[in-house]
Amino acid sequence: MVPVTSALILIDLMPRIVALPLAPHSGEEVLTRCRRLAEVFRASGRPVVLVRVERPNTAEQPPGSGFVDGLVRPGDVEVVKRTVGAFHDTDLHDRLRDLGVDTLVLAGLVTSMGVESTARAASDHGYQVEFVADAMSGFAADEHEFAVERIFPRFGEVRDTAAYI
Repeated sequence: MVPVTSALILIDLMPRIVALPLAPHSGEEVLTRCRRLAEVFRASGRPVVLVRVERPNTAEQPPGSGFVDGLVRPGDVEVVKRTVGAFHDTDLHDRLRDLGVDTLVLAGLVTSMGVESTARAASDHGYQVEFVADAMSGFAADEHEFAVERIFPRFGEVRDTAAYI
């Protein structure tokens, strides 16, 4: 069972990233699973944190840089990052600490980029980390599988969506 002090962190679920050719799961498959996870977390009163990236030093962001339509709900925490990971130069750690969160459940895009970078920083900040392997995907299936099988177990527990719903 997921502790009450856990938060779901959804990384880069933006139209322009969801539309990329990803593997082993399509962006739409990942999005569907992430939506379901978010419903479960919200229903149990646990925080849902949505993180998206903006390119630094750019007057206008590329089309599709907001969150996917209908993803953000009242009460969700929104974080805008300007680097690969969600902690650097954002208020994510402070906001999680204020909520009493000690465990992060990570999902989103892309496995070996935003998710992995956020996981490493989360570990550095002392959080327990869990990974929802079928609610994330990579630029290539072997890249995703390497992170899930070899890297993520060093930082925390690896599970599938079914473990949370």
